[in-house]
Amino acid sequence: MRKKKILILLVDLLVMLAFLAFDQYTKYLAIVYLKDQAPIILWENVLKLQYLENRGSAFGMLQNQKVFILFVGFVFMAVILFFLFKLPKTKKFRIVHLALSAIIAGGLGNMIDRIRFDYVVDFIFFELINFPIFNVADCYIVVFTILLFFLFLFFFKESDLDFLNFKEKRYREMK
Repeated sequence: MRKKKILILLVDLLVMLAFLAFDQYTKYLAIVYLKDQAPIILWENVLKLQYLENRGSAFGMLQNQKVFILFVGFVFMAVILFFLFKLPKTKKFRIVHLALSAIIAGGLGNMIDRIRFDYVVDFIFFELINFPIFNVADCYIVVFTILLFFLFLFFFKESDLDFLNFKEKRYREMK
């Protein structure tokens, strides 16, 4: 059982590294091809690639609050890692492992930018609804968080989440 646990966590790490590498590669391309250039229109009045240096958090909030944003990021990362390690190593939870690995990759991708450049490289602009410019890491965080929301709301039963109930575990151990 211990080997299976280690193997699954190793797969989680590899998935996270693959997502992180893709995010960092897209940001590299944005710096090389979009910085100080006119936006690249992919779909007129709908979607374009436009370079932006985001010194804030989501939607540009908390401008120039790098230390605070990094601190909050590390706290969230620790919580997500805690749940990743606590997750049952069964087939039913593989999608949760994938989602948490992707969310970690997204958070790390933006944290790496913040540490390296003092800003996050954003470059995807959904012009149709004038949505704030974002990046691939942001997509990981949003899409996989929504996926987790629906999984825990509609797919998993309360009994599937017993691994989170520490009090009940202690109670069972005392019996």
